[in-house]
Amino acid sequence: MSDAHLILLTKLEELDAYTHTVLHQFPKLERHLLCAELRGTCNQLLRLTVVAWKRRQKTAALFDLDVEIEVFRHLVRKAHRLGYINTHRLDVWMRHVNEVGRIVGSWIKHEGLVPVKK
Repeated sequence: MSDAHLILLTKLEELDAYTHTVLHQFPKLERHLLCAELRGTCNQLLRLTVVAWKRRQKTAALFDLDVEIEVFRHLVRKAHRLGYINTHRLDVWMRHVNEVGRIVGSWIKHEGLVPVKK
C-alpha cells in the first residue's frame, strides 16, 4: 500500500495548493473563520493520512480520514453557498476532493474494512 500512500500524499499536496490559492481570494471577513477551518481540515487530512499509514491497526485512522474528507466537502459547499467561490471553482475544488476520497475509499477496501454485501 506504500505506492497508494505516496499517490494520496501527492493528491493531498495538490489539494492543499489549490485550497491555498482559492483562500487568498476570500473576503477578509472570512480569513479567520471559514478559511481557518478549511486550512485546518486540509492539514488534518494530511495528518490522518500519515497516522493511517504508520499504524498497524488502520481502521480508526482510515475512518477518521474518511469523515474529515466529508467535513472538507461540506466546507467547500458552504463557501460556494455563501458566494465566496463561483461554480467553476466549486467544480475544480470538488474534483480534487473527490479524487482524494476515491483513493481513501480504495484504501479502506484494500484493508478489508468495508463489509461485503451479499
